[in-house]
Amino acid sequence: MIPDVISARYIEGYKIEVRFDDGRMGIVDFSKYLQMGGVFERFKNIEFFKNFAVNEELGIITWQDELDVSPETLYSEATGTPLPAWVEH
Repeated sequence: MIPDVISARYIEGYKIEVRFDDGRMGIVDFSKYLQMGGVFERFKNIEFFKNFAVNEELGIITWQDELDVSPETLYSEATGTPLPAWVEH
């Protein structure tokens, strides 16, 4: 089971510090999402990007309750741990 996000704090640029309920934390750099297009096109508006919230029920970061990044990806990127084997790359 992937730990839930319990808090998140904007750092600078496209970086967010994320804290998990297992006590681990780290910084996730979302700048790579700018090249992904699709729903992530909205990140090009830095004010949209900065307007995130932690959905405590789901344990994830969301943008306007319509855009999110999987908790597995957040945990892996924040803590430097590999993605679970069941996650498709």
